[in-house]
Order: sequence, then structure tokens, then C-alpha cells
Amino acid sequence: MEESAKPGLRIREGDCAVLKRDEVFKAVLVLRRRKVIFEKQWFYLDNAIGHIYGTTFEVSSGGSLQPKKKMEETTTETKEAGTDNRNIVDDGKSQKLTHDDIKALKDKGIKGQEIVQQLIENSTTFRGKTEFAQDKYIKKKKKKYEAVITIVKPSTRILSTMYYAREPGKINHLRYDTLAQMLTLGNIRAGNKMIVMETCAGLVLGAIMERMGGYGSVIQMYPGGGPVRAATSCFGFPESFFNTLYEFPLSKVDSLVSGTFSSETLPSEPEYNVPAEEESNGSLDEKQTLIQETEEESSTEAVMESNETEEQETMDLAAEDTEYKGSKEKGNKENIREKQRKQQERRRKLVETAALLEEKNADGLIVASRFHPTPLLLSLLEFVAPSRPFVVYCQYKEPLLECYTKLREKGGVINLKLSETWLRNYQVLPDRSHPKLMMSGGGGYLLSGITVTAEKVQSDASSLEAQKIEEPTSKKRKLQELHC
Repeated sequence: MEESAKPGLRIREGDCAVLKRDEVFKAVLVLRRRKVIFEKQWFYLDNAIGHIYGTTFEVSSGGSLQPKKKMEETTTETKEAGTDNRNIVDDGKSQKLTHDDIKALKDKGIKGQEIVQQLIENSTTFRGKTEFAQDKYIKKKKKKYEAVITIVKPSTRILSTMYYAREPGKINHLRYDTLAQMLTLGNIRAGNKMIVMETCAGLVLGAIMERMGGYGSVIQMYPGGGPVRAATSCFGFPESFFNTLYEFPLSKVDSLVSGTFSSETLPSEPEYNVPAEEESNGSLDEKQTLIQETEEESSTEAVMESNETEEQETMDLAAEDTEYKGSKEKGNKENIREKQRKQQERRRKLVETAALLEEKNADGLIVASRFHPTPLLLSLLEFVAPSRPFVVYCQYKEPLLECYTKLREKGGVINLKLSETWLRNYQVLPDRSHPKLMMSGGGGYLLSGITVTAEKVQSDASSLEAQKIEEPTSKKRKLQELHC
């Protein structure tokens, strides 16, 4: 059934893929004749093109990848095992094979599984170890000598795990379980109109786009000169996904809220004009050739005959120089037109984004940035429709406590919750399942809530107060009537 696999399930040149070895991940771009270094191994991805995602490959000599057969994945059977490890001494003399012997085996082209088998046979203490210790020894040696990698399709879970393990600072130490809570609390689904403000290298943006599946619209608010989408590009989304993605600078939010925003205030690049020096170069060359011609006409006939070839060469060079400058000038004009076209396209996209925000009917707001969340949230909540969720992530608790207090004072939100997710990984193996010794200290904090219409809340509160005031007077009247 492998022949009928969908094209999206197969590895293609130009795809974004993730290399996996045990619990280590690395995102790469699949290109031919490009050396990739992963876990102290170098190889080429040429042979991986055309295979299905999830295929396990073995690195052979020369850096080529060969699909690993399922028959070779059989574990080494151990018939004898000791009762305990109390008599085993780690003196470095238990292994008969030396480093040179192992290197010679590698040079002969012997595979990693065969090297592991020979290490087991030449170990004097292996059979005296317990069954658990033997499994641990085999796993350790396989990791060292078996050059095996798996190519998987990128997803939110895989990329968030990769970033948190390799570069947690780039994603503000946002743990993968916290990201999952954000997507759930924010009610991310297809057809939504979401506002995102994040400085997590585009990981949160990519997770939202993946869950929405290209339906709806996503408005990314960005600080500085432009948005950062390094992690978003690793997802490998099709072009249709980016047609629903809009961007808007944070510096223009205040003018949009106050109603003073206009397309003329949008940042634009200066106009590019052709320098006057390049236009005058042609006339200078013509003057130089005219001077050369007059000097040659005043010379003697003998000198003219000897200089005819030099004159021809000079004219050829001048013609080539003029042609080169003409092509260079033409290329510059094309670059200027391309820049102007991109500038106009960017301006048009920003105007469309401003129109979407001015509707003030967004279905949700996600904030995960390194900036203080209070001013960001208070300004961006203006664009969210009532009865819609919002989620704010911060690595620390204190900024969210301040944000919580400000929201309670301002009103217009209900169901405010400040939470922290706790994660512990477990080792699940026969007769030895237990929590892992190393665990994450913290995955950040989340502030979530639901927007409501502030005017209605105030009117309801005033009506309740009026009822409280009027109630005693009515009771008094009834009592007076009864007495009468």
C-alpha cells in the first residue's frame, strides 16, 4: 500500500522535516547534495526523498541514508543474568576490545548492531549483571554505535518539544504542555478570527495556524520593524495558509483605538531613484573617444596604421562597457520597481488588517511575549468581541498578578483564572515504572478569562442598587396600609 500514499505523506525536496534520534529533534530543510550534521553524524538527505514520513534510516559509509529493515530491529537476547551487581567492579578492564579494535570494525563497514553484539561477547562482566542492567548496557551501546535516525513530519508537539529542549530562551521557556493549555483555553478552531501577540520565534503563531487548518484569519501583532517567524517556517505550511495571515505593528495600535489612524502614517521605505552619475557616464565615455579620434587624425600615416588595431580594441572595450552599464542600470530599475511593488503590497495588506481590527469582533486573543502583559492586554482587548476567551502567558507570576488586578478594577471580563501547569515524565517499563529523576522546574503561568460588555455590567449593577433602595420603602407602605 506504500505506492498509494498521499504526496503530503512523502518526503519531497524543499520540505521542512524533523530529524529524530531517541528524544533529540532537529528541524532541517530537505535539499539534495547538502551535508547535515546531527548528533555527531553527518549525512545527505538525497536518498530520503520519496520515502514516507516516519521512516527510519541507517547512516552508511559516505553519508548516504539507507532505510532500516524491520528484520534488523530485533533485540539481543540474553540467556544468562546475575542476581545483583554487588560483585561487579568498574575498573575499565572488563572489555577485551580496545578503541583501535572498534575503529577497525567501523572501517571494515560493520554495522552498529554487529559492533554492539561483539562488545557484549567480549565483556567479562556482562553475564554477571542483572537483566535490567543488561538492558541498560545494550541501550547505551546502541545509542553510541548505531547511526540510526528517523525523519518525521513537523507538528506543534514535535517543534515545541524541540525548542524547549534545545533553545528554551527563544520561546520564553514556554513548555509544550503550557502551549497545549493555551490552545484549549483560547478555543482555537477553524473559522476563527484570532489576534496573536507573541515573541516566541513564531511557535505560538504556527500552533494556532496548524489548529485552524487554513480557515479563518490570524492577525499577528508585532513589535519593531517586522514579525519573527523562524519557528512558523519549520511547520511547512502551504501557501494558502499564509493568505489568511495578517500582520500589524504595535506602534500603530493607539492611533487605531483613538480613531486617528490613516494609511499615510504607515511606515514606508524611501523612494529609489536612478543616480545622476550613472546617466552622465555615457557622455564622458563619448568625449574620451572623440578626443582619441582627433589625436589619431593628426598623427602620421605610419602611426595611423599601427594604431588602427589599438583604436578598434578601444572602441570594442567602450562598447562592452556601455552595454554592461546599460544592463546594470536596467537591473537597478527592475529592482526599484520590485521594491515599490512589495511596498505597495505591504501597505495594502496593512490597510486590510487595520479594517479587520476596526471591526472589533475578534474571536479570541493570545498573548505570549517577553514584554509586560498589562499594557498589551488592555489595549488589544479593545478589538475582541464580547463573550470571547483570552489567554496571556508569562514566564513569571508577578506580572500576571498585576494584570489580574488591573482587569478586576477595569471590568469587562469574567472568569479570570491564574494557573500553572505541573508536568512530570514517567519511565514505563516492565517491573520498573517510576518518575524520571530529571524533571522540569516550571513551565510558566497562564492568565485566562472571557470578555463581556462593560456597559451592560454597569447598568445591571445600578439596577440592583436601585432595587435595594426601593425595597424598604415599598415594605413600609404595605405595613402602613395593614396598620390602617
